[in-house]
Amino acid sequence: MSRPIYKISPSGLWARAEAEGAFTGAAVDLADGFVHFSTAAQVRETAARHFAEATDLKLVAVDAAALGDALKWEPSRGGALFPHLYAPLPLSAVIWVKDLPLGADGAHIFPPLD
Repeated sequence: MSRPIYKISPSGLWARAEAEGAFTGAAVDLADGFVHFSTAAQVRETAARHFAEATDLKLVAVDAAALGDALKWEPSRGGALFPHLYAPLPLSAVIWVKDLPLGADGAHIFPPLD
């Protein structure tokens, strides 16, 4: 297994994915044509930029190697390479799903990554 990549998802959207057997993406993913992921080094900034003050979130760890050729590493913020999945996320590639609570300081509280 390769190092995990991470997806932040509203809990309700993730519950729907579990019921359907795959995650097809949030509104931004559907609009962009791929599912956005972050590495362990990127995910905290992703949370701060795109999920500031959001509660009721899930952090999903995914085995990048299990996604095959549908996973592309593409430049984004300042040229950093981000993982983008050009297919629905199969739940078989999910390593774990954990709550991503908001701390008293307004920052999300992450579990240990990698």
